[in-house]
Amino acid sequence: MKLRYSIFALIALNANLLANDVINLDKMSVTATKIATPTKEISESIAVIDEKTIEDKNILNIQDAIQNVPGVIAASSTNSPSPKLVIRGAGLKASYGVREIMIMKDGVPMTDPDSFTRFDFIDMQDVSSIEVQKGPGSINAVNSTGGVIQLITKSVFKEDKNSIKVGIGNDGQKNLNTKLRGKISDNDFASFTFSKREIDNSWRDNNEFDTTQASLKYGHIFKDDSTIENEVSYTESNLNLPASMTKAELEEFKKSAEQHNTSNAWQNSARNSKIASFNSKYNKEAGNVTYKPRVYFTHWEHYHPVTGMINDSSDNNIFGTDLEFDYAHKLFSKDANLVAGVTLKLDKSDDSKKYEYKDVQKNGTGRILKTLSNEKGALASTEDSSTFLYGSYMKESFNLTDKWGFDASTRIDKLNFDINGNELRAYNYSTGKYGTGKGVYSLDNSFTLLSAKLGTTYALTDTTNIYASIAGANQAPTTSELETNSDLNKTESINYEVGLKTRTEKSDTDLAIFENVVKDEIIQTQQIGSNAVYANAGETNKQGLEFNTSYDLTNNIKIGGAYTYSKFKFDTFNESVRNGGTTTLVSRDGNYLPFIPENQYSIFAAYNLANGFKTRVTARTYGSYFMDNANTQKYEGYDLITDFMIGYERQNHNIQLNINNLFDKYYAMEASKDTSGNETYKAASPRSTMLTYTYKF
Repeated sequence: MKLRYSIFALIALNANLLANDVINLDKMSVTATKIATPTKEISESIAVIDEKTIEDKNILNIQDAIQNVPGVIAASSTNSPSPKLVIRGAGLKASYGVREIMIMKDGVPMTDPDSFTRFDFIDMQDVSSIEVQKGPGSINAVNSTGGVIQLITKSVFKEDKNSIKVGIGNDGQKNLNTKLRGKISDNDFASFTFSKREIDNSWRDNNEFDTTQASLKYGHIFKDDSTIENEVSYTESNLNLPASMTKAELEEFKKSAEQHNTSNAWQNSARNSKIASFNSKYNKEAGNVTYKPRVYFTHWEHYHPVTGMINDSSDNNIFGTDLEFDYAHKLFSKDANLVAGVTLKLDKSDDSKKYEYKDVQKNGTGRILKTLSNEKGALASTEDSSTFLYGSYMKESFNLTDKWGFDASTRIDKLNFDINGNELRAYNYSTGKYGTGKGVYSLDNSFTLLSAKLGTTYALTDTTNIYASIAGANQAPTTSELETNSDLNKTESINYEVGLKTRTEKSDTDLAIFENVVKDEIIQTQQIGSNAVYANAGETNKQGLEFNTSYDLTNNIKIGGAYTYSKFKFDTFNESVRNGGTTTLVSRDGNYLPFIPENQYSIFAAYNLANGFKTRVTARTYGSYFMDNANTQKYEGYDLITDFMIGYERQNHNIQLNINNLFDKYYAMEASKDTSGNETYKAASPRSTMLTYTYKF
């Protein structure tokens, strides 16, 4: 039976088993509906990672914060902000970075109009909470069918102590963070955050990372109680991207815990970035209407050696605004709220260049066997591009009765690509050599993107709600995908979901069952030589179940866990397979999507005493999955990767030890296979230990 019809079975659950007379204070979502709302009353699956969890786990990277959220895959092989991020199957097509998922910080989008996100310039040590919305249909999600991750930073208006945090660990880990906040006058506030991180990661070649981040916030309260909060930030990030391994090299890594001199040709990949940004948020109440305009600007540059080419881009600017208003009113004699607004965003890059690698080792035929540095060689191409997005959105939330609530939302966006370039030289994946490029090229394309959601919640008891929703959204192809296949269509994703949420004094429980039907999903195919090509699948069907729970055994002990079941398959998909000089289409109908395991789960236990002693242990398991679209081979996944924390907090002092991968297991974070049968593995980090001391004053 299709999962979309399972709402009837869910409603039939025995509510008496779920009832509890004591109501717990539910975690609040401040972004899913753009109005502060208890998560129990939101008609979609949403997870909130609070400030205590972030501090206890000493979160320095986004993947460490959300990797145990059901339905989310977040993994990095470098202990740095370069995760592979997948939500309910969305994001699989990304060769690097994050695609199909909207990342926002305090309501300001971090994701480019064509859906690419860089995590380099997000300082996780300034984040107080994280919200994860899963699936299409959110009014926050611009050109993103996978969902939204919202980062809430520490507001300049919130009373908070100053702090300094220092940490040292193995693999040359060093961390320094300081936060200063002051009241300039009764109406003026300011804060300053500075972070510095370094990691050597000497167990593997080309694996170093360092970042320097600074942020200055200023807030003012006007006489009419309206507020404005401004932030200026700067980041300099130097991230080396280590090479992947063959099957034999993975087995050697498992024995030696070292990864050196692998056979991969591209030994010197990196992403070195400098990013300066500004954003301003205004909030004003006028009767029943609240105005929330936001403006933002980002300038970034990067030096990005990747497979075949070195990207060097120094003149990139993003301009954007989101003009929102909220209207509180009555509907059906009940409180209701209307949220509406318009969005405009321009991403403009001028004179971006690509270069050949200068220092390479070749064989007798001229094939590149290995890069020896990431120094620039001959100029390969130049390009100017602009991506312009504009749109509007609206959401109405209302109650029919005291127990029965509804929300309906829609947004429409127009996305325009304008790209002009000159490719002088190109890397040929088949021959492994540089050759003559395609010359002058241009791309002028546009997509109309629709998104909508209808949801309802019903209170079975004071502690338990059920919900149901249907949501849909479009996903446009990216500029890089269009350059390889200009005939790509936009994706249409429709999600049917039912769920249950329980909040009691001692427990939280969430259950979600969904079916996501995706037409024209953009699928990546790995050809020989790590060449990625893209095509639209006819239709994919993603069915899943997500469950998470936590329970207070005593006043000091909390336990919990999460489970994800995924059945993601191609209904219709003909994959382009290259054999020599011939390309043929091969049916993958009925096959499973690669990289997505059928089963994932995690468990945790936390112990906190009134005297300040605290400890926490978390373990996660990632089941086996197919390595390619053809489903010819499976990777076994990994079992019970365990993270551990022990600490002591007293008055203004906090000292804690965090150990990730406690039992030092050696495994692949990602395994894949191209259409020629070549296997590729990316190693996960061995045991990582950091001792941190924080002083608040």
